[in-house]
Amino acid sequence: MAEPEIENIKNILVVGAGAMGSQIGLVCAMAGYAVAVQDISSEMLEKAQKQLAGRMDRNVEKERMTRQEADEALARLTFTTDLEDAAKDADFVIEAAVEKLDIKRELFRKLDEITPDHTILATNSSTIESSRVADATDRPDRVCNMHFFNPALVMKCVEVVRNPGTSDATIEATVALTEKINKSPVLLNREIPGFVANRILHALANEAISLYENDVASFKDIDTACRTALGHPMGPFELMDLTGIDIAHDVRMVKYERSGDENDRPKRSIVERYERGDLGRKTGKGWYTYDEAGKRVSP
Repeated sequence: MAEPEIENIKNILVVGAGAMGSQIGLVCAMAGYAVAVQDISSEMLEKAQKQLAGRMDRNVEKERMTRQEADEALARLTFTTDLEDAAKDADFVIEAAVEKLDIKRELFRKLDEITPDHTILATNSSTIESSRVADATDRPDRVCNMHFFNPALVMKCVEVVRNPGTSDATIEATVALTEKINKSPVLLNREIPGFVANRILHALANEAISLYENDVASFKDIDTACRTALGHPMGPFELMDLTGIDIAHDVRMVKYERSGDENDRPKRSIVERYERGDLGRKTGKGWYTYDEAGKRVSP
């Protein structure tokens, strides 16, 4: 079996049409790749297609690209609920499905069966290392993490993480693909929970929540400090609202389930919002409140 090579990657499959998966798909299409975005929900696919078209319209309006460039990128995107059909010609798969290990393992098992033998299977997860899904396949040497950051259309960093069984050729092809889609690869030579950026980010968020819960300062003022003193583009509470408080909750739960350390559980204020369904911008309320367009209205 030939080793993976960047020159042989023509068709990309993105599994999962949420905000992250759909944007990853558009990033790849804008770089010239033929991209299939697959999801089990036709409603999710329709929503993704409409949102991506809207984003491209705004890019044209702001003269970031021509109408022709936008139309050509969108034309390279297809949306489908048929995983088998979408996978049969895929040279590279980026999985961006729900952060549940059992679901990912079953998905990787199926992808292993229906994709060509040369196909690399990458997971976008930052909480589930690829070694935990690789043994569900017969190609563990072609499995790795390829972790994008939200919003994927804007953020340049992509963490590429090898597991103990990942081949050098797979890593080289994944790093090269990251560069081809105009992102900046950060290579991790071994797996570690949270990888690089999120370990630093979670430490910051954890301290910020502790300061808030101990009534040292309001979450709004803590955000202001991070923006005006540390130069961050947004504060930790603003960022949690953007990425989803459910994500913050689930990441901590995964860490707690693996460590058994009570200190790794989600903080009280996160649990309260999670249980109320106040998950951030996508629900209209998290730490802050948002209008239907996602614009912050309070506090």
